[in-house]
Amino acid sequence: MSSTLAVRGGEPVRTRPYPTWPTSDNATAEAVGQVLASGKWGSTHGEVVATFEAEFAEYQQAAHGICVCNGTLALAAALRAVGVGVGDEVIVPPYTFIASAAAVTFVGAIPVFADIEEHSHLLSPAAAEAAITERTKAIMPVHIAGRPCDMDAFVELGQRRGLAIIEDAAQAAGAEWKGRRVGAIGDVGTFSFQTSKNMSAGEGGACVTNSPDIAGRLYAAANVGRVPGGGWYQHDHLGYNLRLTEFQAAILREQLRQHPSLQAVRAANGTLLRSLLGSVEGVALPSEDPSVTAHGWHLFLLRLPSIGGVERKKEFTSALQAEGVPCSPGYDGLHRNPALLEEVEALCKRLGQPVPVAEVPVSERLSEDTIWLPQNVLLGSEDDIRDAAAAIEKVARGI
Repeated sequence: MSSTLAVRGGEPVRTRPYPTWPTSDNATAEAVGQVLASGKWGSTHGEVVATFEAEFAEYQQAAHGICVCNGTLALAAALRAVGVGVGDEVIVPPYTFIASAAAVTFVGAIPVFADIEEHSHLLSPAAAEAAITERTKAIMPVHIAGRPCDMDAFVELGQRRGLAIIEDAAQAAGAEWKGRRVGAIGDVGTFSFQTSKNMSAGEGGACVTNSPDIAGRLYAAANVGRVPGGGWYQHDHLGYNLRLTEFQAAILREQLRQHPSLQAVRAANGTLLRSLLGSVEGVALPSEDPSVTAHGWHLFLLRLPSIGGVERKKEFTSALQAEGVPCSPGYDGLHRNPALLEEVEALCKRLGQPVPVAEVPVSERLSEDTIWLPQNVLLGSEDDIRDAAAAIEKVARGI
């Protein structure tokens, strides 16, 4: 293998593509065809969504599951279901997708950023507690990359301070903390079935909870204020229309069926890649935690502490892509997002509340030196994983 980087004219480590995602099969096509032939395309007339809700809730070890149209509005519904409203504050990490914080503003509340832990990229329980004010209503730990947050600490904190715990598990289907699937460890958890997710219908989302009261409010939020078993024009609450279609649920039932076997492949390849990169100079990996009994492996995260800044990180990702390995520079901290800051400032001005000031040095540092490999890389063969490791080592040495 040439030591000259492909981006500088050398021979790339590989030219073969990694597995594509999402995938389909005859069983999925047949399931969609059955919905088409039935004429019952919406969840108010069919039974496929309701069946998937029960199956997915059971898979996540939750008592109740409610499907919605996407993961972003799953968060908004969850926030409303636990009573978050105008002027309340919700603590979120800045190292996450914009939906985590944007959904807070959708219900008139204020996202307050607390820092993450360097060893995991996840919201720090200590930083979250330090950010609590008299206006705080909820905390939103986000299971980034499919790795569960310290749910023991967050559940204890929520109970002690009287705060709701909303798990953003968009990237963490099947992930476990001490043998418990994420989502219903806190008060309510949300999931995404967007195209890139490990369980996908193109778009879609779900909420899970063990609380029948929260489940009822989620149902109303997704079904224009209706209540289970009520009349068509019986709107006991104000709610959105967030319903999933029967077509999407048909796809998701097949995705759920395939998830355990595909997840086993991702887990084995994630472990192999960690072992191959463990001694590569210039590469740092998140620490392992025995409490994480199942990692969701939506992303493979690695840090490059010595590369020095955002532009150098972009240079690294471009070089790695040229070697034939898909990768991404990942998140820039939400505490620096102009659109979000503008919305928060406007909300605070209307409410006469102070604008929260984010002090998140760990998030700032990690957003400048972390890159991601997407989950479809982890669906490859052992040779594919060895190629990824070889390319990362080549770029780390040559950039």
